Amino acid sequence: MGTTTTLAPGLSRKLKKVLESRLDSPEILSSLNTLSSFYSDNSPHSRRNLRSTIEKRSLQINHEFVAASDAAEKALDQVEAEVNALADCCDRIAKALNSCSSTTGDIISTTERLKQELDVTTQRQEIVSCFLRDYQLSNEEINALKEEELSENFFKALSHVQEIHANCKVLLRTHHQDQSVKSYSVLFAFKSHLRGPLQRAGLELMDMMAMYQEGAYERLCRWVQAECRRLGDTDNPEVNELLKTAVRCLKERPVLFKYCAEEVANMRHNALFRRFISALTRGGPGGLPRPIEVHAHDPLRYVGDMLAWLHQALASERELVHALLDPDTVVDTGATARQFVKNSENELGKLESDLTFVLDRIFEGVCRPFKARVEQVLQSQPSLIVSYKLSNQLEFYSYTISDLLGKETALCQTIYTLKDAAQKTFFGILKSRGEKLLRYPPLVAVDLSPPTAVREGVSVMLEIVETYDSIMLPPSKKPEFDPVISALLDPIIQMCEQAAEAHKSKGMGHSSRRGRMSSDVNQLNKSSVEAILTNSNSVSVSQSIETPSKIFLINCLCAIQQPLIEYEAASKYAKSLGDMIGSHMSVLVNKEVETVLTKCNLWNKMPFFRKAFKEASDGTTPRPLAEMEETSPGLLSESLKVFFGLILGTENSLPEFEQMQVPKLRSEACINLAKSLAEAYELVYDAIMDPTNSYPDPKSLARHPPDQIRTILGI
Repeated sequence: MGTTTTLAPGLSRKLKKVLESRLDSPEILSSLNTLSSFYSDNSPHSRRNLRSTIEKRSLQINHEFVAASDAAEKALDQVEAEVNALADCCDRIAKALNSCSSTTGDIISTTERLKQELDVTTQRQEIVSCFLRDYQLSNEEINALKEEELSENFFKALSHVQEIHANCKVLLRTHHQDQSVKSYSVLFAFKSHLRGPLQRAGLELMDMMAMYQEGAYERLCRWVQAECRRLGDTDNPEVNELLKTAVRCLKERPVLFKYCAEEVANMRHNALFRRFISALTRGGPGGLPRPIEVHAHDPLRYVGDMLAWLHQALASERELVHALLDPDTVVDTGATARQFVKNSENELGKLESDLTFVLDRIFEGVCRPFKARVEQVLQSQPSLIVSYKLSNQLEFYSYTISDLLGKETALCQTIYTLKDAAQKTFFGILKSRGEKLLRYPPLVAVDLSPPTAVREGVSVMLEIVETYDSIMLPPSKKPEFDPVISALLDPIIQMCEQAAEAHKSKGMGHSSRRGRMSSDVNQLNKSSVEAILTNSNSVSVSQSIETPSKIFLINCLCAIQQPLIEYEAASKYAKSLGDMIGSHMSVLVNKEVETVLTKCNLWNKMPFFRKAFKEASDGTTPRPLAEMEETSPGLLSESLKVFFGLILGTENSLPEFEQMQVPKLRSEACINLAKSLAEAYELVYDAIMDPTNSYPDPKSLARHPPDQIRTILGI
């Protein structure tokens, strides 16, 4: 059996504690590191004395700490001594203050009272400063109002005078109770004390400011008048900003403003008159541009240069007057000048009236020399084209200048008068030209072509139309052109009609003489057909005399109409000419139809055929045409033979209007003639074929149906 050793309980706990302890804990490691710093000999003796060694080390550390804290302990003792001394001092001060508090109460109350009085005095000082600022002029402002030379300070002082005057009015009107005015916001607190004195001061200040204001305006008016006189000494003056500001201020005084405007008008009136005469006679500096009167031999350029000069001068003078009398429409104004401007509509209208008055006065002087020279040009008997161009030139400038200057001004009225005079001259030339044409109408040419006067008149008309189209005016403002074209072309048309009538009368005289010289002795020995042709020839000769006259008129009207079709201004007149041509064409065709049917001895029978058809359509029973002598089968047969001979070309062929110079109208006349003849034959054919007319063997009487006749006639 083994022997078992039992440990003592205390030792057992210690061993267990040692075995369970962790050697890697931070505390153990730190302790071991500290131990290694002074435990260097690991011997049994050292291990037995380890406890005492550690205690000695702890005692050493404590001795070092005590030695190091001696200095701090001494410093704390010194601080404690000083704190105790300070406490003793505070106690002494507290005792001294307590002893003085009873003696300083009167001083504190006196200080509070003085502080309140200082606040009241400061507030009163602010009131006085505000009053002086808003109701008194400074010495600098008074000097600025009295200085000889005007500057920006003058206008600032005048603006301040107006403000003071307005404030005084408000002060008297509201009895110093209006808090909306900034200068009364401080005074309101003392209104009960200052009401009476301030009202008296307001009246005195208003009188004083009114005196300053009137004196300043009178001085300003004299200065502006002097400056305006200076403007009259130069051709192209420039208006400085100071003068613009002065004029803005004068608008507050309409009477003074009117004096200045009249001064401007008078000065510029004289200056413009001198410039205009100089431009007419001497030209520009150094002779360039040349004098306007150098071109007096050329009426268009002469009058045009004068009008252009006036228009250019009007633009520059208008700009000058606007810059001077209405500067706010040209440049932006500053704060000093804006307060003199009121933008109500009534004032704008009055200002525009003043500007028109000034410009009218300026240009009034050039009206007489300008009018005299234009009238001299019109009296020099210019040509028709030149007089019309002068009229259009004056028409254009009358509208252009009236837009800038106004219709009721002297210059515009002068231009209107000269325009009427130019138109009167133009229409006078047209009238004399037309009377001359009507007095001596030309002879009709053999080929019935238009006379030379027609071609010349059309050439002049085209030039006038082109001149009219070149007018640089909107269509609504262009003058009426119909009176011009009527005055020029109506006499030409009347001349052509007179010439045609004279040609017709001459032809009728020749035919009547031939008729009287011819003998009808052999007429009884001819056949019936020859008798018809002979009788019809005598009639057709007299009737064909009118045909050349109509063709001549148509040729003349076409020569006038065709060039005018291209121009819109003459479109209305060209249309009326077309209607006249159509009317003459209708008469010509009807006369030729009458001539052809008369040759066939059918013309006097046509009323019987029409009457028969009308009675049949009305339901009545007409008398048979075969039983009438005029429409008997024998006479009708002979007439149709002649008709067929004319249609088929076995006799004299149908007229082809060879002398008509417009191919389209010539073709149209031939077609209309053929249609009329075909319609007349169809009427005769239907009457023959109608059984009620009792024609024996109607098919042998009317051998050709209407369709064949139309085919033969080419329709």
